[in-house]
Amino acid sequence: MQRWSSLNSNQQQVLLSRPALADTGSLSQTVTDIVQQVCRNGDKALFALTERFDGAKLSSLKIGETAMQGIEQSLKLEVKRAIEVAYRNIKAFHQAQYPQDVKVETAPGVVCELKHSPLASVGLYIPGGSAPLPSTVLMLGVSAQVAGCQRKVLCTPPNKDGEIALEIRYAAKLCGIDEIYLVGGAQAIAALAFGTESIAKVDKIFGPGNSYVTEAKQQVSRIPAGPAIDMPAGPSEVLVIADTHANPIFVAADLLSQAEHGADSQAVLVSDSESLIEAVKLEVTKQLATLSRQNIAEQAVQHSRYILCDSLEQAFAVSNAYAPEHLIVQIENARDALPQLTNAGSIFVGKWSPESAGDYASGTNHVLPTYGYARNYSSLGLADFMRRYTVQELSYQGLQNIGQAIMDLADAEGLDAHRQAVALRLNDGELNQ
Repeated sequence: MQRWSSLNSNQQQVLLSRPALADTGSLSQTVTDIVQQVCRNGDKALFALTERFDGAKLSSLKIGETAMQGIEQSLKLEVKRAIEVAYRNIKAFHQAQYPQDVKVETAPGVVCELKHSPLASVGLYIPGGSAPLPSTVLMLGVSAQVAGCQRKVLCTPPNKDGEIALEIRYAAKLCGIDEIYLVGGAQAIAALAFGTESIAKVDKIFGPGNSYVTEAKQQVSRIPAGPAIDMPAGPSEVLVIADTHANPIFVAADLLSQAEHGADSQAVLVSDSESLIEAVKLEVTKQLATLSRQNIAEQAVQHSRYILCDSLEQAFAVSNAYAPEHLIVQIENARDALPQLTNAGSIFVGKWSPESAGDYASGTNHVLPTYGYARNYSSLGLADFMRRYTVQELSYQGLQNIGQAIMDLADAEGLDAHRQAVALRLNDGELNQ
């Protein structure tokens, strides 16, 4: 436990630092090599890299129609129902985000519009690993479905038998995703960016992943005319603000639910109560022993921070400085604190709002900025799957009304052709009146 007010600014900065990422130099070069292999060799590289990294020798990258049949009957009923509950809630929340077009007559005869349209093609990356992630399929797939994206391409690594989980397939089916490819890692990102014989390139790439996937996304986003990406990201994290009234059992459970994501995840507790912090530390040890992913969570707990503040106001300032991916507020009158909490990917208010709710089924999107990017990036939403553009239409009267201002500004900037484009029209209009 560290007392915030006893630290100098440098010590405070170190306390709020994230776990160090892997050797970024070698990581970057490894990813560059993979990206170049896919760019040069297309499907051949994807088959070879999938066998190398996933142990699966494939005959086809795309999942066929037969693999998408009979899923409902094969899936456990309780899992099927859970996916459907999450699907409905996520869809309802994202449908409510649909943007409204704007039309304004800024001056008589001058009409300006803001319009929105869905992205034509999107790549949805679903990580592999030790557990299937149908929740991420829903977060990305529902957003693309509600936005109206015409082409939705899902990439996920196969198991050693060349298959993916029923849960992922069922979630994809609900979201209307009919392009699913058995490819993961940096090679999947490269395929979505450049295109191969089997996978046509997309306009934007979404989804979380390990450090190789994250690096690949950032590399391909810098390619001229390459794809956009949703956001940069690092390891997952949570910060809990708790006061003396908080339940230490709940707080510990929230810290551990984040810690079990991965060894490089980080959980931070900030409180104005020393006794609460001590109680939480004891409870973390107790609950940790019960987890199936104890080994992973135990490693992540090494990155935990317990920070004692002089007041809740100081705790709010610490949270804003850290800018967590997930922020849980377990204090009395928690909602009253929202105006003071400016930097967070997603906020969970009150003791009945675990971070797990947002991960799965409350309706908000769990794809969030991490590693401090919550200061300047937003949580994923419907707008990320759409583009906005402007339209303007001027009548002759409208051009008369603002034409002189346009020409004067063009003169001020020394752009004669800009001035002339207006002057010629005004002269023509006068002659033909």
